Amino acid sequence: MSDTQPAVRARGLTKCFGDVIALDEIELTLAPGRIHGLAGPNGAGKTTLLGLLLGLAVADRGELEVMGRPVGRGSEAPDGVAGFVDGPGLYPSLTARRNLAALAALRGQDGAGRRIDEALAEVGLTDVADDRVRGFSLGMRQRLGLAAALLTDPRLLILDEPSNGLDPAGKRHVHSALQRLAADGVTVVLSSHRMDDLEALCDEVTILATGRVRFSGPLGELATDSRRLAHRLLTSDPAAARRVATGTAGVTVLEESGAWRGTEALVVRATAPSVEELVRALVRADVRVREVAPVTSPLEAAYLALTDQQQQEGGR
Repeated sequence: MSDTQPAVRARGLTKCFGDVIALDEIELTLAPGRIHGLAGPNGAGKTTLLGLLLGLAVADRGELEVMGRPVGRGSEAPDGVAGFVDGPGLYPSLTARRNLAALAALRGQDGAGRRIDEALAEVGLTDVADDRVRGFSLGMRQRLGLAAALLTDPRLLILDEPSNGLDPAGKRHVHSALQRLAADGVTVVLSSHRMDDLEALCDEVTILATGRVRFSGPLGELATDSRRLAHRLLTSDPAAARRVATGTAGVTVLEESGAWRGTEALVVRATAPSVEELVRALVRADVRVREVAPVTSPLEAAYLALTDQQQQEGGR
């Protein structure tokens, strides 16, 4: 696959289960070497789409190319694609190391011992490599599933809720591993219900609702959107800040959320340009601004707005 060729290209991709339309005319293009997030409510079609990318199912209509090769009925999943949906398949009675050795043997990977050790180290499981998986937490199983996928040196990595059950240390290992893979040109597609994980990891995101794409593109396009978001401001003079905010065009004062770090937090709803104008007005009024932060991130706000809109349209 060339650097300019999309890792994934979907055109009119549709998948039904009986009378249920899981994916409805999906249009999607994913560039190589990026971490692409997939978000949406339960039943939005995320797992179905990941399954199609992994070759676990085929679409009823439309075209799907993975790594430059058509994928569909009568075609095999391209080499270089790895990952899991609905959690990794593991052998509970085997140790982490023997799980990976068994998977390597099934794939015909002879002499994979060194690669197994490297994969375990990448996900932070070296210290428990010889422990039986039945005693692993959910997060440790997720990390072992990622290690199993890494054994194949994938060019396209598909992960379903990879941060599920991770503690902070485990999350750091997984995030670091995925960022290293993307830096090496691997395309990573991951689904998650956690907007903070998607914002921390992803270059691009696709938001699905009722099987349809509501948004697909760089996170920056959401961040610069004209939506009015709630922001929390911490200032040196809460009363004066409230008066200034009330008189600033495009700013709506929502509430004062109480004492925080020795001062009152003022919560306003405004677009990003209006917040910037409010900060300038506060400075002119000799009110020191100690912190400005969104109450809801741009991604989460867009997710809630887009999925709610789609669900309302679907119910008409």
